[in-house]
Amino acid sequence: MSIRILITDDHKVVRQGLKMFLDLDPELEVVGEAENGREALRLARELQPDVVLMDLLMPVMGGIEATEEIRSEVPDTEVLALTSVLEDASVTGAVKAGAIGYLLKNTEADELCEAIKAAAAGKVQMAPEAAERLMREVRIPEKKPDEALTEREIEVLKLLARGESNRQISRTLYITEKTVKTHVSNILMKLNVRSRTQAALYAVKKGLVSADELGEE
Repeated sequence: MSIRILITDDHKVVRQGLKMFLDLDPELEVVGEAENGREALRLARELQPDVVLMDLLMPVMGGIEATEEIRSEVPDTEVLALTSVLEDASVTGAVKAGAIGYLLKNTEADELCEAIKAAAAGKVQMAPEAAERLMREVRIPEKKPDEALTEREIEVLKLLARGESNRQISRTLYITEKTVKTHVSNILMKLNVRSRTQAALYAVKKGLVSADELGEE
């Protein structure tokens, strides 16, 4: 079954270029194109894609706002930021909005295809330059004592931070994928974060995994 993708970029030539090489991969299917964030939100609701490739600087509605809306309204759809912008505010804004990853437009075509597949599987995807900025900017959420993670949730968080998908985590811990999803939801709620990427960064900040291990799968 192919991974369904919605491309969002305000430049038609960029959308056409992305579609052209993504269509060459039999595991990927471009199901729609949007030229701004508002259109991306409408199409995400309508098409329920697996992954949205999201530019950040667009008219009408920017990529960060659109990412937040999509993650809120279509939670099963992952958003992968694909942009030429590498500013701290953009990187942290996209991740706080719920993007599972942040890639630059100079990413090689085959790397992008693999990143899309990884994002669809729930794996954290970060350009090294973006990860560096995030490590400087991210703030560890304040937690009340009664909201501390359980031992099992910490195990799941460590594996998530290392780039494992729900399926891989279930095999490693000998639990069902449904149970993994429940643990991940609880982790995000307890940490008051929107995305697996933010949770992974929390794990690094807390010393549960090293920065070198972030998304290493």
